[in-house]
Order: sequence, then C-alpha cells, then structure tokens
Amino acid sequence: MKLFDWLPFGRVSEISPEALKEQLESVQLVDVRTLGEFQKSHIQGAVNIPITHFSKKAISELSLDQSIPVVTICLSAHRSIPATRQLKQLGYDVKQLQGGMVAWWNRSYPVVSGQAENG
Repeated sequence: MKLFDWLPFGRVSEISPEALKEQLESVQLVDVRTLGEFQKSHIQGAVNIPITHFSKKAISELSLDQSIPVVTICLSAHRSIPATRQLKQLGYDVKQLQGGMVAWWNRSYPVVSGQAENG
C-alpha cells in the first residue's frame, strides 16, 4: 500500500444515506470507527474494524462476500476513505457512506448499540 492510500482525504465513491437506507438488505457494512464509538451507536448489521486495525489479514477475518457491495462507515466520512480505497484494491465493489454516521443520525435513521450481531 502506498502512503496516499492511508490519507483521510481525496475522493472515493460514495452512497447517500437515503440510498443506503433503501439498500440495507443488499450490502455489507464495515464500520471503521473505534470500538467505543461503534458500541454507542451503529447501523444494524454492521461489522466493526477500527481503521487503526485495518489490514489485509483483518479484512479477510471479516469473511466479506466479494459478490455483495460493501459500504464503509465512519463518523464524518474521513476515516472511511482509506478503508474504501483498500477494499477497492482488494477487488470489492465498495462505497463510503456520504457524511458518515453524522449524516445518518441527522436523518434520524435507525441505529442499535452494543456489539455487532456478527462481529
């Protein structure tokens, strides 16, 4: 990986909160916030892998299906940029949640707390 791949700025493909809400059943969610942030509030079905632990090995342990689109999530769509880049390089169809959890919360979309069901 190049240093640029880790920088939390630049452009990556995005999905709007509205579109994600409509597609929740047909995507895989990877939340890259800290465990504490994740446990306080996350989108149902998301798996948590903090960006500080993001690696090929950690990604492989998530058992993501490459045939199903992935959406990366962070607080405000900065930490998810490098995660999106890395998953794309590994062959995933991936977008980040536009505006992150802040945008999701601002729309009062549903969230859960505690550990992920499958994480």
